[in-house]
Amino acid sequence: MTIQPVALRYVRIVAILRHLVLLLVFVTAAISVAPVWSDTADHSQIINKLAPSLKDRKTIAAAIDEIVTSDAPRKRIWLESLLAGTLYQRKSDDMVVHAIKTDTGFDLTAALDGSAIGHVGKREVRKFKINNSLRAQLRSAIAQMALQDSDPGSRRQALERMLQSLDEEKMAAINRLAEVETDSDVHALIQTARQLDALQNGDSQSRLDAIDTLGINTREPVVQALQKLTDTTDDPAVADAAAASLAEISQRIAVFKQVETVLFGLSLGSVLAMAAIGLAITFGVMGVINMAHGEMIMLGAYTTWAVQQAFPVIVEFSLLLAVPLAFAVAFLVGVVIEFLVIRHLYGRPLETLLATFGISLILQQTVRTLVSPQNVPVSNPSWLSGQWLIDPALSIAVNRLVIFLFCLAVFAALMWLLRKTFFGLKVRAVSQNREMARAMGARSSRIDAMTFGLGAGIAGVAGVALSQLTNVGPNMGQSYIVDSFMVVVFGGVGNLWGTLLAGLSLGVVNKFLEPWAGAVLAKIIVLVFIILFIQRYPRGLFPQRGRAAGD
Repeated sequence: MTIQPVALRYVRIVAILRHLVLLLVFVTAAISVAPVWSDTADHSQIINKLAPSLKDRKTIAAAIDEIVTSDAPRKRIWLESLLAGTLYQRKSDDMVVHAIKTDTGFDLTAALDGSAIGHVGKREVRKFKINNSLRAQLRSAIAQMALQDSDPGSRRQALERMLQSLDEEKMAAINRLAEVETDSDVHALIQTARQLDALQNGDSQSRLDAIDTLGINTREPVVQALQKLTDTTDDPAVADAAAASLAEISQRIAVFKQVETVLFGLSLGSVLAMAAIGLAITFGVMGVINMAHGEMIMLGAYTTWAVQQAFPVIVEFSLLLAVPLAFAVAFLVGVVIEFLVIRHLYGRPLETLLATFGISLILQQTVRTLVSPQNVPVSNPSWLSGQWLIDPALSIAVNRLVIFLFCLAVFAALMWLLRKTFFGLKVRAVSQNREMARAMGARSSRIDAMTFGLGAGIAGVAGVALSQLTNVGPNMGQSYIVDSFMVVVFGGVGNLWGTLLAGLSLGVVNKFLEPWAGAVLAKIIVLVFIILFIQRYPRGLFPQRGRAAGD
């Protein structure tokens, strides 16, 4: 009889505690949500201050200033959208929105919170109009906000933009950043900004100190400030110091331009070398003039396109998959061509030239029929995009640097295959003395097929690299077949080291000739040089030894 009252009291206590917990949760949620509602309302009022007059530049300018000083979390997005021309107002309720143009109208998202609104017609929104003055104000505001970004890279980019046009407001923001900045590269840019401000607004001694501190700084704003100082200053000491600094900077920039030309030429030469290495194998080892070699390059490029079409979600890794697939596709096509055509024409080089030229036309038309007669798009992965900035006056395209390194890797792998494997031993034996190799048990017909396939496969790999530099189309291989033969003949028929060095050197020479001779005349000059060189050294830079040496 005494258990029941105790149980009832226990149940009541549990119920009371449960209600207290629910009440506490409700109060906490109300307290946390209330500021959000208030902030959202305040931010809505801020963004809507842009709306009263879409063409009133003064109203928009004042609204921009208020947005910059507000604590709205999306204020930078608003200003970037206004600068990009994607900030609109919906006519039905004057709501400020982000609008992406489509064929039938606009896809809208709310400027306030980024939520999707839907699709509207072209007449249902009106655009905010800005002029050059507002654009300058927006760029300045966005750059100042970027100084507060947590990413050092964003802060560096913001400072680079602010160096283009410094003023008191920007310098105040830069000085505030200097007090809390921890990144060394950002600190260096802050010092550059301070010295640049001294060049523009300081007294004579400050300008002399700034010139000395900047040293050989090749940034364009520094060069422009020094040039302006040289032309306008009344102080001869400052003018002389600025002129001397400009001379040193100009000399440094000229050196960097030459280095950039060499690097660009090496990237072009690496493509030529990869395209020619496969040809050097078939032409040097087998004595076959393969006019379809350019189409092996084309097949490799189209394999890259096919991989990206089949696996669109892995575009970032598509090249890693495309390289072995392109090699396999071109290798198999090369083996088939050798088995069906080439092996019946050994010892008749002119007939192999005509036959392979016909094969090249067949392959081109096959691609036009099965894929498209137009160029196809091949995407560049993000890790192959952008520039590697060594100096403000010297940058290297990442894709060209990677392709140069890739060329060296392909060459090293091929040399290992030919020097360190049993297959390579048989290839070298057949190339030096076919009859003796047969007598020693080497099946020359199989070696020929595998060698021709190897040359075609390397051309396919070159096509993967080329797809990142130029358009991919049915005729792309024809642009490289003549250059490939030039490289092979110049380097020494059948000599891989000669092919690599000839490809790289011809690429560099072309890039040095193009600025003053033009692309077409530069190629003609190179061709004339090779003709004269072959007249003096008919076997090229590195003449082959063995069977082909006496041909």
